[in-house]
Amino acid sequence: MNTQMTTDTAPTTTAKPVLQASGVVMRFGGLTAVNNVDLTVGEGEIVGLIGPNGAGKTTFFNCLTGLYVPTEGTVTYKGTVLPPKPHLVTQAGIARTFQNIRLFANMTVLENVLVGRHTRTNEGLFSAILRGPGYKRAEAESREKAMELLEFCGLANKAQHLARNLPYGEQRKLEIARALASEPGVLLLDEPTAGMNPQETRAAEELVFAIRDKGIAILVIEHDMKFIFNLCDRTAVLVQGQKIVEGDKETVQNDERVITAYLGAPLEGAAEGTSTTAGTEDDQ
Repeated sequence: MNTQMTTDTAPTTTAKPVLQASGVVMRFGGLTAVNNVDLTVGEGEIVGLIGPNGAGKTTFFNCLTGLYVPTEGTVTYKGTVLPPKPHLVTQAGIARTFQNIRLFANMTVLENVLVGRHTRTNEGLFSAILRGPGYKRAEAESREKAMELLEFCGLANKAQHLARNLPYGEQRKLEIARALASEPGVLLLDEPTAGMNPQETRAAEELVFAIRDKGIAILVIEHDMKFIFNLCDRTAVLVQGQKIVEGDKETVQNDERVITAYLGAPLEGAAEGTSTTAGTEDDQ
């Protein structure tokens, strides 16, 4: 029989829940990558998700965004259970970026953002072939909104550049702009500052705050603890696929289990068979 680690009760938030994961479990054969994780993101919140390498963070993100169908548990957006298909999750109002940048390298910056708009356009194939007035209006509106997002992310002057020619930090910004093009209510960021220098990291922090100020709730995975604790209203910690603590900066930093986990020691009472090395090669 599996024995679960004792976890702290999630802190009470007065924000209305937008994204809610309840009892999420993800197994791959006999390996449990995510084990009974509860997490809520409220309106106007920035919530962090941290943990040592192999803790199951990206696997959990994949469960939230429809890339994986959880073995057990539910994921809801504004009280409605999300469909287990990534494009339907995006259409419902959840967008994400990836740990490894996934831009269309040979498309322009503007074209990449326009791709993100496809879930918010209603013109069908027949209209696109005929290129009638309705299609042209929708195309013009999409271009206008895409340029607004590029301006918001500081990339308007690079609109016609190929994505592959952008500096690394600007590629990260472009991926965020493309995610925002789907007009999400919740944005999931997977290691948004990975590989950035301090100046780029500071710019990323300011961008995330600006996104929150637009009314978009944010859930972010990150290894940069300074970035996370400067940014987030509260932070949850995953270790060996389980949430061990959730709270503000002081609560998390002073928890002995968090310190133990980052030093690499096994946690007492970890579930038998729990593993976070299954699922994806880049799982964090």
